[in-house]
Amino acid sequence: MVDYYKILGIQRTATASEVKSAYRRLARQRHPDLNGGSEKAAREFALIAMAYRTLSDPQERSYYDNQFRKRAGEASESFLHHSDNPHARRMRRVAAQARMDRVVDNLIEAERRENFAMQRAVFTTVSLFLSTFFVALFKPRFWQLFGGVGRALMLTLFLIGLWHLVTRLREYFSRYTYQPSSLHDSVTHEVQRSDKPFTRFAASSFLVIGYMACLGAGLLLGEQMYSTILSEVPFLYDTQIRPELLFYPPIAVLVIDTMHMIAAKID
Repeated sequence: MVDYYKILGIQRTATASEVKSAYRRLARQRHPDLNGGSEKAAREFALIAMAYRTLSDPQERSYYDNQFRKRAGEASESFLHHSDNPHARRMRRVAAQARMDRVVDNLIEAERRENFAMQRAVFTTVSLFLSTFFVALFKPRFWQLFGGVGRALMLTLFLIGLWHLVTRLREYFSRYTYQPSSLHDSVTHEVQRSDKPFTRFAASSFLVIGYMACLGAGLLLGEQMYSTILSEVPFLYDTQIRPELLFYPPIAVLVIDTMHMIAAKID
């Protein structure tokens, strides 16, 4: 591609007035009438005129600059790919290393995101189980102790926590569980093994059994500890099982997940 800037002898940052001055200077030197009307002088002057017409028009100049940079980039890339020049070989090694570094960085970032997602799933599940256990153990009387504002706040937190818990569980089920093919499908078609670690039934069973086990263990241990320890804190412990006890586990999961998210962002 012809370099019009080189023809006019100006920098690529030349202003419009500099372009015009360069053209006038060259016209006085290369005009065919001043060079005996030779064919060579006519060709040179035609090229100078074309350069001036292109670079003096802002739109034409912008289009030309873009095309020139594109062609220069393609030429440079072709040179780097095919030349045996030591500099080109070194640049190829640098480019290959940069591509490898990007691949490794992407793999590390993907692994980091996967580990964080797994940590979130573990935190949510463990928070649900532990909060259920401690609620069943202590049966706290916060609802009775709070007034209207406190109860409204607790109810609001419960609804937010319940929505948060359901959303998180749906996300984890979608990410880590799969629905196995039926026996008919496995016989009539070749079934590909899923890359997800758990079946939906196994995960659901784990959640239900774990929740019931924590609930039962909390109730049983609460009865055993009532006569020795828990009877000394009547404001916290109650022997009755009340419906509002269901409020506490989702609130606990919401609080713990929020703290975990804040800690992860700080890290």
